Amino acid sequence: MHEPVVFRVEDKAELVAFIRAFPLGLLVAPRGRDGFFVSADLVPFVIDDHGTILRAHVAAANPLCATLAAPHEVLVVFQGPQAYVSPAHYPSKHAHGRVVPTWNYAMVQVEGLAQRRHGGEWKAEQVAALTEQMEKERPAPWKVGDAPEAFVAAQLRAITGLEIEIAALKGKYKLSQNRDDADRKGVIAGLAAEASPASRALARFMAAAKEPVIRG
Repeated sequence: MHEPVVFRVEDKAELVAFIRAFPLGLLVAPRGRDGFFVSADLVPFVIDDHGTILRAHVAAANPLCATLAAPHEVLVVFQGPQAYVSPAHYPSKHAHGRVVPTWNYAMVQVEGLAQRRHGGEWKAEQVAALTEQMEKERPAPWKVGDAPEAFVAAQLRAITGLEIEIAALKGKYKLSQNRDDADRKGVIAGLAAEASPASRALARFMAAAKEPVIRG
């Protein structure tokens, strides 16, 4: 990942919070003896408080399980809000016109060693943790125990657990930090006024982000 300093996010607590807010990660793993071919699967994850372990599960029939028959180094990409940014949003367009379109986005990448987990207790705990993570803000949270015990047991037999020991945790928020304050505020206002839900979500994310430090 290209990481200009101005866009880099290094605060581990913030990166952990980001993964919890956007837990559906693209898991990229090597496939084949030479490691050249890869598989890519969208998988929802749970991360521990210290940012050291990712846990997930996939269908046992997923070819990824065969890929990870032995421990493998993998990459997981978590993506947050993203949208096209028009030059029309920059006040500087009217001052000098030296502006071009771009794309703003936020993402976190995890590199680490992935291993399968087959234990029934491990899988049950992971499923319960993921369910709680996703249901806790709902008015009437669903719990695994709400389903019949025999049904849940059958579902657990049909999945394989995955655990990734995190070796590197990297964040990149490309949110117009390389523009001056007027242009950045113009982007937020412009995106907020667009019809696209993605653009409006990005505007909210930019508005809530820490004030950027512009570096030359």
